[in-house]
Amino acid sequence: VQLQASGGGLVQSGGSLKLSCAASGFDYREPFDGHSLGWFRQVPGKEREFVISISSSGRSTYYGDSVKGRFTISRDNAKNAAYLQMSDLEPEDTAVYICTADRQTVMAYEAERVDYWGKGTLVTVSS
Repeated sequence: VQLQASGGGLVQSGGSLKLSCAASGFDYREPFDGHSLGWFRQVPGKEREFVISISSSGRSTYYGDSVKGRFTISRDNAKNAAYLQMSDLEPEDTAVYICTADRQTVMAYEAERVDYWGKGTLVTVSS
């Protein structure tokens, strides 16, 4: 399984940005729609932080406390993709955002329990 995040960049405080995650390597043994999807973020010198996730069915979403009301996640099973819509961005949101997938129908909040990690994309929010 491979996950590739894209869409990062520089944005002003209060602005919006949409990240995409392209997934590959799924098959009949590990179908894409059987995996929960999510995003973590990491700042140098700090641990990875859970941001948001969506269940394998797409019916449930889970939010980190710092992004509630500002970030949303969606998935497109036909395209093997996930998306992170970020609004009302703050300088504290500056980080590398990493797309993740997990065999569980609901993703754990703890990074060490997540099965698959992609390479991240850098989001920088200027004040």
